[in-house]
Amino acid sequence: MSDKKAVILLSGGLDSATVVALAKAEGYSCYSMSFDYGQRHRAELQAAERVARHLGVVEHKVIGLSLDGIGGSALTDSSIAVPESPSEGIPVTYVPARNTVFLSLALGWAEVLGARDIFIGVNAVDYSGYPDCRPEFIAAFERMANLATKAGVEGQGFHIQAPLQNMSKAEIIQAGMRHGVDYALTVSCYQADEQGRACGKCDSCRLRAAGFAAAAVADPTRYR
Repeated sequence: MSDKKAVILLSGGLDSATVVALAKAEGYSCYSMSFDYGQRHRAELQAAERVARHLGVVEHKVIGLSLDGIGGSALTDSSIAVPESPSEGIPVTYVPARNTVFLSLALGWAEVLGARDIFIGVNAVDYSGYPDCRPEFIAAFERMANLATKAGVEGQGFHIQAPLQNMSKAEIIQAGMRHGVDYALTVSCYQADEQGRACGKCDSCRLRAAGFAAAAVADPTRYR
């Protein structure tokens, strides 16, 4: 096990699974973190556990939150429909402050572990319009992390790594295939059923299917 540790946000989807594989290929001992935050697509949590086992992370931690307590998103409020066609602007599947909260908890665990790298699978090329997936947000959070922590103040700074930031979905899939990701284990759908079967209609499903087609890789997604 490498002394070079990384905390990786692992949702159970295609992008985050690829990030684990990339970090492992760079020689990191990987510690993955998922969140049971009141999301309607809870099948992703089982997917995250499968991916963590498959890719051999050192430890996989699931943190319970109640972002459904504040609502404001189609992913946490069942009264808001998940869009099944493209929309303009920031979509209703945006979860207020989600990546800020997730990265903050990953930062805490990283400081406890003595890890200096935190990986997140955000993407700015074909992402769904979320403000907390932009490079500006990642850079700002890294600055904050090094101001707000004992490790940062003492000169042992943190680096927020977003290796997929400028990759297309097809490039992400091709990179994952090179590093042994089994995408059949993953769940990306915003309204996956309890068995993890995808709707095939939401933004995430459309981006995923288009990515496999562009990568010339057979789509292993189970659709209902």
